[in-house]
Amino acid sequence: MTSPALDRIALPLRTERLIVRASTPADTDAVWRYRRLDEVSQWISTAPADAEAFRAHFTDPERLALTLLVELPGVGVIGDIMLRVEDGWAQTEVRAQAEGVQAELGWAMDPAQQGKGYATEAVRAVMAACFTELGLRRVSAGCFAANEPSWRMMERLGMRREEHSRRTALHRSGEWMDGMNYGLLAEEWRSLTD
Repeated sequence: MTSPALDRIALPLRTERLIVRASTPADTDAVWRYRRLDEVSQWISTAPADAEAFRAHFTDPERLALTLLVELPGVGVIGDIMLRVEDGWAQTEVRAQAEGVQAELGWAMDPAQQGKGYATEAVRAVMAACFTELGLRRVSAGCFAANEPSWRMMERLGMRREEHSRRTALHRSGEWMDGMNYGLLAEEWRSLTD
């Protein structure tokens, strides 16, 4: 099952080295393989404790409808990207004009494949689809400030830091952590790609 947003993208997306495609229930084990690792699970929103709980989470139709998988040919699934199209904030009288105009992105990568530019390459392809095929006006992403590789990648992608908040995110460790939010407008993306 795909969301209306994913239905409007010509999947799979192909980059120089990768394939980005819709997820299916059959992908559960491949994704669980890296999402269960501490160096990944410490940064993601939901980290089920075991394979059965992860399967229930991952195969939920609403979850599948938001999840793209990153494949490295000859290796298999090396990451996943969340693409959630959402409404922008608007005053009541113009609310209809703000429906489905932006997307929130999120990602997780297999640590064995990090540091090779794969996440940047895959997210760049999804951002391009957001601005071209979906015609969105803005994309955003957020992370814990301590997750430096994530916010550095957002900066490499040309995203602008819009917020560095102090102790606004409760981590499952029990610690209130700083957060960072980044955004990119369609016209900024076009200037980066011209």
